[in-house]
Amino acid sequence: MKHLFAVAIATLALCASALASVAPAANPQAIQPFHVNVADKELADLRNRIAATRWPDKETVSDRSQGAQLEQLQELVRYWGTNYDWRKAEAQLNTLAQYVTTLDGVDIHFIWVRSPHPNALPMIMTHGWPGSVLEFIKVVGPLTDPTAHGGNAADAFDVVIPSIPGYGFSGKPSGIGWDPDHIARVWAQLMQRLEYTHYVAQGGDWGAPITSAMARQAPAGLRGIHLNLPATIPAEASAALAVGGPAPTGFSEKERATYDAVATLVKQGNLAYSTMMAARPQMIGYGATDSPAFLAALMLVHPGFARWTYGADPQQSPTKDEVLDDITLYWLTNSAASAARLYWENMGRSPLSSAAQKTTEISLPVAVTVFPEDVYCPPETWARRAYSNLIYFHQADKGGHFAAWEQPQLFTEELRAAFRSLRR
Repeated sequence: MKHLFAVAIATLALCASALASVAPAANPQAIQPFHVNVADKELADLRNRIAATRWPDKETVSDRSQGAQLEQLQELVRYWGTNYDWRKAEAQLNTLAQYVTTLDGVDIHFIWVRSPHPNALPMIMTHGWPGSVLEFIKVVGPLTDPTAHGGNAADAFDVVIPSIPGYGFSGKPSGIGWDPDHIARVWAQLMQRLEYTHYVAQGGDWGAPITSAMARQAPAGLRGIHLNLPATIPAEASAALAVGGPAPTGFSEKERATYDAVATLVKQGNLAYSTMMAARPQMIGYGATDSPAFLAALMLVHPGFARWTYGADPQQSPTKDEVLDDITLYWLTNSAASAARLYWENMGRSPLSSAAQKTTEISLPVAVTVFPEDVYCPPETWARRAYSNLIYFHQADKGGHFAAWEQPQLFTEELRAAFRSLRR
């Protein structure tokens, strides 16, 4: 890989951009260094739009069942427009090695940090919505340099963290067909371009169906996968959920409790955001591209943020600034519509259904960690039904949907344990 890095450095030439400095590629297979550099005028425009926000009237309920609550959102957005500093997030991103390369006609941005330890296991990690590569920043150091973070050199990883096409600093596909299966093939191409002969993959949220698709496709070199939002809902449970029926007969007490929790999630409309984006992503884009407040309200309606206190607890992770880093990234890259299109591309396929995600076609090793405060917590029995080669299953004692963000040490330990048997 040394010659790739040399080529990348040799091709670096800065050019003016509102978002980043990156040289135009003469060679479409070039891997070019990437540096985030948002123009001051973009940040001034954001603050001006926030100041000009026209707010709706207050919700008529005492909870979030109608969406983000007015007073909490107003306080957050006002902080966003006054005291929040994007430059801290920008500087943090720029401490990591970032690159861009073109695959299937789309520029793919990715963080690529190699371990100082020999024989590190390469791993590609995929984020979801409303997350981004920022979700993984806290785990890069512990994963790549475990001895500096209380671990063993034998557990070291090289990490590759791409931005999904249409998200963040990656390019926006101009045509249709960029579903999880397509992205999975592109990720395999990326790892091949980086000259990895073997590697593992990890994902949660959208990263889970993308990573699962990689396992189904079984590209050369992929040894196994880890999921923290696995597609384990059995076919009979999916059918019952579709008609709003009770749990199928024959379920254990734990399986029935899981079914009831998912049914409640659906009944209360907590997944309505995905329905909107799957049906009309362009409509979502019109509002979220013009109004920072709308973008924030949209992203905060995700059930993964259901426990978040809008920054009231300074010890909570992600912090208020970290959540605003993520929202600001979507704003600056104008990726509300392009990100939502992934839901449209996947319409009709439930990311949680084992049948919809064709888990029976996966023969590679699969590891699963369930975090107790995630959108749903599948029992091990469902995971074993879904994945014939389940090599690791663990119910963590804390953490939620944004596991790497919320519990970086625990998340790191889970990946070390999950992939340990695949290093041999």
